[in-house]
Amino acid sequence: MYNDVCMMLWKEMPMEMENGTAVQEFTLEGFPDIQHLGKFLFLVHLLTYLASIAGNAVIVTIICANSRLQTPMYFFLSIFSFVECCFINTVIPKLLVIFLLGKQNISFPACFIQAFFFFFLGAADFFLIAVMSLDRYVAICKPLHYLTIMNLKTCSFLVTTCFTLAFTLITGLVVKVSQLSFCGPYVIPHFFCDIGPLIHLSCSDTKPTEMLAFVLALFILLTSLIITIIAYSNIIVTIVQLPSAREQQKAFSTCSSHLIVLSLMYGSCVFIYVKLKQRNRMDSNREVALVNTVVTPLLNPVIYTLRNKQVHQALRETMCRMKMSR
Repeated sequence: MYNDVCMMLWKEMPMEMENGTAVQEFTLEGFPDIQHLGKFLFLVHLLTYLASIAGNAVIVTIICANSRLQTPMYFFLSIFSFVECCFINTVIPKLLVIFLLGKQNISFPACFIQAFFFFFLGAADFFLIAVMSLDRYVAICKPLHYLTIMNLKTCSFLVTTCFTLAFTLITGLVVKVSQLSFCGPYVIPHFFCDIGPLIHLSCSDTKPTEMLAFVLALFILLTSLIITIIAYSNIIVTIVQLPSAREQQKAFSTCSSHLIVLSLMYGSCVFIYVKLKQRNRMDSNREVALVNTVVTPLLNPVIYTLRNKQVHQALRETMCRMKMSR
């Protein structure tokens, strides 16, 4: 996929870019006000990055290795965790380089490749969240039909649809932005190649592109949010009807944890992307973007699976097998 995206972006670039007469690279501004704390920020973000990668990688490994976790819920969670690992790697390594070495330049192709994978994986994440909410709805509200409805064919179809839809929507947008003319300055007021700042660097007529970005963001966020709200509303109604107060408390505890992460993800993305004019909030967008790129990938393993007793049991069994094999 990486090579296909590179070739697609290269072919779609205007001729003057191919001939080297236009922009060759951008400069990522990062966080200029606190750049003097670069070494400390590097350490903090490095530890967070490693913890996020480790947490999500452990989840994927345990689910794949343990036969008792071969259920629809854990299938979706393993895909979600894998996407989170990839998502983190689109942005954080470059941010670490900026903090440690101060190298803020990024080539034109690399910038748009980063933008593509950031938004492709981000969109896939939101669609997967909607699918996971549907899965929980069927499991809690229609338990007798759960395995019949959420069979392997259905699960595979839902995951494929998430990735196909995300790829289709994001590819068109990134290609369109890459075709804009950039006349300088080539400084992106962000720590990664975000679509909004890139559009505002263009000296072309950007109104159609801004509208396209706005409509796509609205569609991706609202579609997944509406599905999630409907699913959790029905789940809450079902929980309230449970006869045992202990079961209600347990179910509400799980749902509330999920909703906290969902609120962080949706809230930050709505703040950044669901607006036509982004120029006035460029600086604040950087801080808010850290929520999605640093905070939620760290919280997701804890909220979704590491608090789960079945995952704890599977983790203990895996560690015991590793000790015995020595």
